[in-house]
Amino acid sequence: MVEPLGEAAEHARIGRLGRVRDRMGEVGVDVLLLSHGADLPWLTGYRAMPLERVTVLVLPLVGDPVLVVPGLEAPRVARADRLFTVRPWSDGEDPVAIVASLVGPTVRRAAVSDRAWASTVLDLQQALGATDWVAASTVTSPVRAVKDPGEVAALRAAGAAADRVAAQLQAGAIPLVGRSEADVSAEIGRRLLAEGHTAVNFAIVGSGPNGASPHHEPGARVIGAGETVVCDFGGTLSPGGDTGYCSDITRTVVTGEPSGEVAECYAVLLEAQQAAVAAAVSGVTAESVDRVARDIITAGGFGDRFVHRTGHGIGIEEHEDPYLVVGNVEPLRPGHAFSVEPGIYLPGRFGMRLEDIVVIGDDGRPEPLNSADHALVTVDG
Repeated sequence: MVEPLGEAAEHARIGRLGRVRDRMGEVGVDVLLLSHGADLPWLTGYRAMPLERVTVLVLPLVGDPVLVVPGLEAPRVARADRLFTVRPWSDGEDPVAIVASLVGPTVRRAAVSDRAWASTVLDLQQALGATDWVAASTVTSPVRAVKDPGEVAALRAAGAAADRVAAQLQAGAIPLVGRSEADVSAEIGRRLLAEGHTAVNFAIVGSGPNGASPHHEPGARVIGAGETVVCDFGGTLSPGGDTGYCSDITRTVVTGEPSGEVAECYAVLLEAQQAAVAAAVSGVTAESVDRVARDIITAGGFGDRFVHRTGHGIGIEEHEDPYLVVGNVEPLRPGHAFSVEPGIYLPGRFGMRLEDIVVIGDDGRPEPLNSADHALVTVDG
C-alpha cells in the first residue's frame, strides 16, 4: 500500500517520531525495530506486505532512521527524506545482517514489533548477541493511544461514514426478514464501501439466539420476524490517501415489536452505555468506566450476562490501547479514543449490544463520534 506523504502527514509523523524517541528514552530502549504490524505505517506511511521477506525500520535513539526493505518492494515506499532513508536489499544479501550492522554491536536494549515474524525475531536475537529485548508496544502503544488532531479528524470521518450505514439499517433500507445473516453482512459491507471506507474489517450480524454470541460469525441462518438482530460493523477509511483509520459501531434492532423482556433488557443496556460514555472524562481510570457500565447492568439483574470488557481503543487498528477493562488503572486523557460497548447476552435466546466510538477532547470531556439512534429501533422487514 503506497501512501503519499503530503506536507501535513509528514509534519505529523515528524512529531510522532519525536514523541516515540522521548518514550524510548523514558523506558531505556536504545533502538526500535519496526516490522509487520500497525506501528510501521503509523510512523512512516508504509505498510509492509505480510510476507516472509524481512522489512525492518531501524530507529535508533540517536541517529538517522533507516528502512530496510526488499528491493522489489522499494518502489512502494513513499519517499519522506526528513523521516527516514531507504535501504533496499536484494536476494543475494542477508537482510538480518544488514539490520544488525545498522543497529551496531553495543546496543543494550532493543524493542521489536509485537507482530514481527518469529523467524525474524529469532534471527535478530542471534545476530545481536547479548541485547535485551522488549516488545515495541512498550514504546509505541502509549504514544499511539493519544491521537493528534489529524487522527481525530480521520476517526470522525470514519465514524460518520459508519453512522450513515447504521441509519440506513435503522430506517429499514437494509431488509432483514427472510435473508441470511451472511447476506445481510455482505450488504452492510458494500454500504460501508459506498460511504467512503476503503476496506471492510468486519460486519457481525447475529439474529435471534445467535445475538448472544458477541463475535458471532454471520452464517446461513435466516432472520425471522420478532427477533433481535445485533449488527456490529466497521472498516477502514483513508481520508486524503493517508494511513487509514477505523470505524466500529453496534446497533441492535428488532424485526417487529419487542417483547416486554427485550424492552426491559434494552432499557438497562441503554442506561449503562450512556452513563459509561458520560463517565469517560479526562483523569478517570479506564477500569472505572468499565465499572460504571457493569454496575448498572448488575443492578438491572443481568450482571452475569455482560461477558466482555466495556471498550477498546481504536485508531489505525480496530483494537489498541486504551482498554476499558477491570485492572487497567491508566488514567484517560485528551486524545484517547475508544469504544463504549456494553452488551447483555442470554444464551440460546437473544443478545444485544450498543456501541459508540468516543474521543476525549482537549476540554477533557467525552465526544461521541457516533450519533445514529440509540433506541431499540423496530424495523418492518
